[in-house]
Amino acid sequence: MLNTSFPTQYVAILADMVRQHRASEHRASLDTPDLFVGTDVCQEDLGRFDRRIKFSDFIQIVSNAYRITGNQALGLHFGQRLNLSSHATLGHALMNCVDFRQALQLFLKYYHIIAPNLELTVETRDQRLYLIPEWRQLDFNPHFSHEFLFASILTSVRFLLNRSGHLLRLELPYPAPEYVHEYHTVFGDEVYFNCPVGRGSMDIGLLDVPLPTSNPVLLQLYEKECARLLADLQESFTVSDRTLEVLRRLEGQYPQADSVAALLNFSPRTYRRRLKSEGKHYQELLDQVRSEHAIHHLTHTRLPTSSIAYMLGFNDASNFRRAFIKWTGISPKEARRRAKAGEILATNQISD
Repeated sequence: MLNTSFPTQYVAILADMVRQHRASEHRASLDTPDLFVGTDVCQEDLGRFDRRIKFSDFIQIVSNAYRITGNQALGLHFGQRLNLSSHATLGHALMNCVDFRQALQLFLKYYHIIAPNLELTVETRDQRLYLIPEWRQLDFNPHFSHEFLFASILTSVRFLLNRSGHLLRLELPYPAPEYVHEYHTVFGDEVYFNCPVGRGSMDIGLLDVPLPTSNPVLLQLYEKECARLLADLQESFTVSDRTLEVLRRLEGQYPQADSVAALLNFSPRTYRRRLKSEGKHYQELLDQVRSEHAIHHLTHTRLPTSSIAYMLGFNDASNFRRAFIKWTGISPKEARRRAKAGEILATNQISD
């Protein structure tokens, strides 16, 4: 279980994209204070690469960047900016691997350093290597999360292999957006929409390609630092974080607070006291997770509202609808409309 936060350098890249947008409009000021509205982040934080940004703050900053730039293809352009250097220690470790197979194995071992909310499954079939992402906190709109992830992967693979071209085939679980030509510019012709699952794939033969930047001595040093960073993230979670992790893994079987306390090796009294010290209550955390799961099913599946309500433990759709409005301020129907329009729906919209 990890501290769910993002590296500061990713926000610094978004800030630079906003400045470039303002420069293109010949603005007198290129400052970006409005990028951080609604967050605990400020411009000074971007100069500290030892700082990490809360996941909820990152989502809000992304939402602000969409609003400021009006760039519908923001996810694609952001992903293209995420080269290996932007991934800091992990990026340097990948560059020093012997071949692409070793780089992929290293990435799968340590990618939570740069994306702790991501779960990435790798499969091989028909001479292709498939990368299937799923975000553990389901705040991203499907466009942005797939766009920036796969554009970043493509950028990194091209650099590692010292190859150009469209090396990635993309299958996406949503309709083609209005800016579909941007997808083809980045990924080429092999981009398919309305697929059952979102995934990217590449020729399995690429695994054995040697990396021109390989240096085993440096790899050993960088991997040791990756292991330290991952351990730091694993040790920094709170009781609230651990509770959220348990609830996310038990979708539709949400236990009572005392049962969660037992799972985390606390007495019920100690568990409640620890939550209170963090300014949290069990019901608040339960509502957050049910909200995340509801948003996921509303925006990533075609299940009827009544089925989603049942899956989340509601005895009828009307009770679920009232709870969802309380959590997010909008109805389930409106959530689906926004997802279809490619808008971000974040669980930090949950009402008190």
